[in-house]
Amino acid sequence: MIIYRDLTTDNKDEVLSDAYKIIDVGDGLWEVDCKMVQVGGENFQLEGANASAEGEDADDGGETATERVLDIVRDFRLNSIEAKPSKKMYMSEIKKYMKKVNEALKAKGESDDKIKEFQTGAQAAVKKILANYDNYDMYVGESMEEGQMYILVDFREDGVTPYATVWKHGLEEYKV
Repeated sequence: MIIYRDLTTDNKDEVLSDAYKIIDVGDGLWEVDCKMVQVGGENFQLEGANASAEGEDADDGGETATERVLDIVRDFRLNSIEAKPSKKMYMSEIKKYMKKVNEALKAKGESDDKIKEFQTGAQAAVKKILANYDNYDMYVGESMEEGQMYILVDFREDGVTPYATVWKHGLEEYKV
């Protein structure tokens, strides 16, 4: 399995894995199909334990709290950005992020062609993101470091299927 980690964070936050359907949409962006999943409400019991003797069966049959979340958020401990930045503020943040990716690619010894591909694609990608900006929910990795990748989530045309948008050049592969 391949885990994709955020190249710009000190902790190398995990963002994605090859277990998800990844679509290269050009300009250095990947779209990743997600699903809504139920979390919570688990009622774990050890094998051989006698719940009635422990007094733990008093709430049997009762409802336990569950929540629907994106599988990618659950799987990679992503944090929601509740107070979404304005477009102007996002532009400022994306410029910082682009600079960090550029530096990280150079530090990794990537070819000039790959760096140029990132730089030219980034301009078109930012235009594409800004055109759809109001529809996105935003997430960041577990460490919540300044200047890290924003994971943008929207829904496909069917209005039911969520997908995340990530910067492919801002990720590094880690084989597990």
